[in-house]
Amino acid sequence: MPKVPVYNLEGEEVGEIDLPEAVFGVEPNGPLMHQAVVMYLANRRQGTVATRTRGMVSGGGRKPWRQKHTGRARQGSIRAPHWKGGGTVFGPQPRSYRYAIPRKARRAALRSALSAKVRDGQLKVVEALEFPEPRTREMRKLLQAIGLENALVVTSDLKRNVYLSARNLPKVATAPVQDLNAYEVLAHKALLFEKAAVERAGEVLAG
Repeated sequence: MPKVPVYNLEGEEVGEIDLPEAVFGVEPNGPLMHQAVVMYLANRRQGTVATRTRGMVSGGGRKPWRQKHTGRARQGSIRAPHWKGGGTVFGPQPRSYRYAIPRKARRAALRSALSAKVRDGQLKVVEALEFPEPRTREMRKLLQAIGLENALVVTSDLKRNVYLSARNLPKVATAPVQDLNAYEVLAHKALLFEKAAVERAGEVLAG
């Protein structure tokens, strides 16, 4: 069972915690993590790009010149694709890029990502993250004391003051443990878990 040190809000080491083996101690599955990351990135795409076909371009309602006896090639509309200002042939149209992998596969990819962070020594635990009011300075001080810069802060539940304290820090993001995904975990160099979030992860993600 992997062990990591526990820090207080001053960045001092105050003990150790055993991480649930089923969540933080599995063998990382690279292809599965890649599949999950590709899925999350694809689902973020808007797919709203569009081009106008000849039926959408204004003008060209009449034949530019008569069919025969002009010495020029016959033309039906000045908005045909080969004319300047004409429509686009086979251009991109609005579409959805969404696709999904099974829920069990998403959970397994998340466990793999968390275990990879533990293996690389990039997962830290803090006793409790409680700020009576938003304080970016206090969050920065905590991260610097622990030696983190590019980090994802994971809380046991949605904590508004923690989110507000971290949102102006570059390369720092926050997420409640129930909203974790493999992409967010892998997109940050390190993880800072609240102690209660470790226990919650063991309950939610095991199996």
